[in-house]
Amino acid sequence: MLTARQIHVPGRRDDLLPATSLTAKRGQLVLACADNQDQRTALALTLSGRMKAGGGVLTWDGNSRVKALRRASALVDSPGVNEPEQHLTVRDLVTEDLALIPRRYRGALLSGPWLKVNRFEDISQLWVEQLPPHRRLELLTSLALADPTVDLLVVDSPDRHGLAPEHWLPRLQSLADDGGRPLAVVATVAALPNGWDGAGVVIAKALTEREPEPGAAMPEAAAPEPSAEARCLTRSAS
Repeated sequence: MLTARQIHVPGRRDDLLPATSLTAKRGQLVLACADNQDQRTALALTLSGRMKAGGGVLTWDGNSRVKALRRASALVDSPGVNEPEQHLTVRDLVTEDLALIPRRYRGALLSGPWLKVNRFEDISQLWVEQLPPHRRLELLTSLALADPTVDLLVVDSPDRHGLAPEHWLPRLQSLADDGGRPLAVVATVAALPNGWDGAGVVIAKALTEREPEPGAAMPEAAAPEPSAEARCLTRSAS
């Protein structure tokens, strides 16, 4: 089980990731909604052990060592981090990703047989940029799970490719629910899907208030901004 209690990532001025808490059990999909991509990616990197939290407690199966978290997790399609290069073909991408799996687990995995077994032969010659968004998600999650040591899947912003929830939510839910290999799945999203009644968390932005300069006129009171939770739900309804 993944447990995060009040983890945060400091930025230059405000926290890149405000204090956030969540848990994700094997067999469970958790959605984490945030206002902006930087927050979503910071959370995805931290939960997968690719970025060190500035504070709080983060454990996988009770183990707080970052090495244990990294070994058990896979980060999927994080923009600017490990999203696939657009100039690669699917076959080239598969060849590269399979080569990254530790040799003792990889065995004789080759791109051709892997593409056939996982039913991606029809897109093997396409460039990554040509992939329909739902097939991209299927491909990248399948590649992540080619490593048998992965028990935690952290998917960064699957909705950013223009996919409606009905095109990405069932895929992630099915991965979590897989009876043969139940996974803990966390997805960072810009909006919680309408009617979502599963586990979810909203990342609230921590705002820094500045003291007015001596002698300066007091600014007029601004209308209160909607809460982060309200914004997440509003975007999902639009």
